[in-house]
Amino acid sequence: MGQDNHTNVKEFVFLELTQIQELECILFVVFLVMYITTVLDNVLIIVTITSESRLHTPMYFLLRNKSVLDIFFSSITVPKFLVDLLSKRKTISYNGCMAQIFFFLFAGGADIFSLSVMAYDRYLAIAKPLHYVAIMRREVWITLVVASWMGGCLHSIVQVILMLPLPFCGPNLLDVFYCDVPQVVKLACTDTFALELLMISNNGLVTLLFFLLLGSYTVILVMLLSHSGEGQNKALSTCISHTLVVSLHFVPSIYIYCWPFIMLPVDPVISINNMVVTPMLNPMVYTLRNQEMKSAMRRLQRRLQPSESNKLR
Repeated sequence: MGQDNHTNVKEFVFLELTQIQELECILFVVFLVMYITTVLDNVLIIVTITSESRLHTPMYFLLRNKSVLDIFFSSITVPKFLVDLLSKRKTISYNGCMAQIFFFLFAGGADIFSLSVMAYDRYLAIAKPLHYVAIMRREVWITLVVASWMGGCLHSIVQVILMLPLPFCGPNLLDVFYCDVPQVVKLACTDTFALELLMISNNGLVTLLFFLLLGSYTVILVMLLSHSGEGQNKALSTCISHTLVVSLHFVPSIYIYCWPFIMLPVDPVISINNMVVTPMLNPMVYTLRNQEMKSAMRRLQRRLQPSESNKLR
């Protein structure tokens, strides 16, 4: 990710969220609380699923992977964003910007592929319950998760390779609070129309995947509605929460990436939602409202309490 000679820009300047310093301090506290909540909720999920043998199933294995991705995704941009809220000059180096784009796209791509794997898992569990255990063996879970991470990495590499040859001569003011492809490409001092078309076509696959996922969950919901019983109600609740999180993740991505690179007034709000709000909501919608997870957390708490009381003695 070295800086080429034809690139004069050594750093990029981020957009100021507000000109009022007191308001920036308030926003710092709000977003810090949201980030800490995101990390703690997801760490709790990871620890609970890892320590509870009853949760060593494909669905919870995939949920644990989703929690790892949520921590990874939010940690790429939010800490820097929080530091910038308290800084007079909000800048990032050229190399730092390219690195942030790489890891942001990596985590985002892996997250999208992971959501697809989770949809496939729910489809098998509901459409083919008798064959589910045979199909979703442990090696299959691991292979699907590794493939989702590799897919995210490949997606990121393609985008960054397309960006690295671009010359940046100035200006260097970004319209967002972190480095992202549309805003950085817009600052290149060359015609980027062909590059934008290539990137839009690449990200068009994301849109296609979103509609495929919505279609698959619609099929699952229709199948569930034709049945009745406690098991079906539990599966229905799980699928509705999955559909909600898929929409929370994909709709902002489609808005940001899948049309010509233009800055609209609502873009900063969408960016904050994408990098701060959605990762915080994911564990609440996906996992923490799940009765089985709540029971596992209570068992974990009971196991930890005796050890804590022994230390006090």
